[in-house]
Order: sequence, then structure tokens, then C-alpha cells
Amino acid sequence: MSSVVLETKGLLKRFGGIVPTNDVSIQVHKGARHALIGPNGAGKTTLVNLLTGVLEPTSGSIWLDGQDITRLAPHLRVRRGIVRTFQINQLFSELTPLQSLALTVSAHLGLSGGFWKPLGSDARVAPACEKLLAQFHLDDVMNQKVALLAYGKRRLLEIATALACEPRVLLLDEPVAGVPEGERQEIFDIINALPADVSVLLIEHDMDLVFNFAKSVTVLVNGAVFAEGDVQAIANDPRVKAVYLGEGESAGETAGEAAHG
Repeated sequence: MSSVVLETKGLLKRFGGIVPTNDVSIQVHKGARHALIGPNGAGKTTLVNLLTGVLEPTSGSIWLDGQDITRLAPHLRVRRGIVRTFQINQLFSELTPLQSLALTVSAHLGLSGGFWKPLGSDARVAPACEKLLAQFHLDDVMNQKVALLAYGKRRLLEIATALACEPRVLLLDEPVAGVPEGERQEIFDIINALPADVSVLLIEHDMDLVFNFAKSVTVLVNGAVFAEGDVQAIANDPRVKAVYLGEGESAGETAGEAAHG
């Protein structure tokens, strides 16, 4: 049985003459800690939007557990187990963390219609919420409105909400974007402690997080796969350093040629 849980084959997205995703083939294995990195404009967000069904590819295919989900609607992908967080949090500012998680857990269990009943009215909801609140260090703020939370806590709540959907594959889209330096370590630690059976695809600019978390890395440049390998190989790859650090006069040109060559 294959260990590949999520796979793209020759994925291409074209907007007129612009090709933000160019023949991308990647594999995410069960239990993976896989990072997707690349300079600004590399096509990372477009690829995530293709994986989650927000965009439809021009050509190529997406596979989850060996089944073609290329044309599956976004909400059906969530049910199948692909769940994402966003660069900018998508939380309800007037709800509390407890209410937010109760809403998500209830919806995941098919109990959406009964959300406004007392939280304990379904024996499955409260324990799930309590576990997530503890896991994401939200116990002490569980009854505060989201709008009043520190930004780092909001990011943690968003990841907790995603995990409440019991994903097979969790797409973390820049989870520390905009988070003050002093609040990042808590997020790093909690991401590192995510359940081993959840495959994680991390889209990130923060190289500290990437190299502390990821076991494997895919580098995108100009919409195409530029390099792949384990984290040490990527960290020591002179071509990758050139893309990020601009080493050498023609680093950008070299990266572009390699990406499309």
C-alpha cells in the first residue's frame, strides 16, 4: 500500500499569458512534515488554492489517498480530509475560542443545527473542545471574544479549528505571518507537537520554522518545482541559496532557467 496521501501530477494553472503553476508534481507522504517554500511570486498560494479547490487547474490532476479529487468541490475536500489555514485568519471575531471550536466540532459531527443548544447537549462536543483548548494553550482565553485575543492566540485558534475537522492533510499557510517575534515560539512548539498521523504541508517564508519543523522540502520558483529533498539537502543547496539570498549576479536568471528547464 502506497504511503503517499496527497499527490499532484503535472499540475498547471494558466491565467491568459501568466502561468503561476507550471507542471507541478509533488508527493506528500503519510505523517509527513513537508514544507513548500519559494520567493515571492513563486506560486505557493496558487498551488494551495488548487489543492483546496478554490481554483480549478488548466491541466494536471490532484490525488488524495489514490483517488482523483481534481474536480471535487472545496467543502467535499474538507470532508475527505484536506483542511487549510490562511495567511490572514478567517475567524469570527465576535465568538469566543470555545464557541468557535464548538461550532466547528458540531459541524464536523453533522450537528450544525444544534450548535446553539447548550454545549454539553451532545456528549462528543465538549471533550473534543476541551482537548483542543488545552493542546493549543487556549484554556485561559476560551471565553474571551476572538477580537480581543493577542494575534498569536488567534493564529493558534485557527490551527485548532482546522484540527477540529480531523484532517488527513493539514495545509498551514504561513502560520506565523504577522505574529510578533515574542509569540512565535509558542506556535512553533505547538506545530511541532501536531499528531504524527496528520500529514502537514507547511507553506512558509520563515526559514527558522521551516528548518526546525520540516523533514522534506519542495522549492517553487516561477511556478515550477525548482528543487526537492530533505531539509539538510535543501539548506545546503547553493542554487536554493542563490534564489533566496541573490548570491551571484545572475541568480534570478539561473533560478528561472532551472525552474523551466
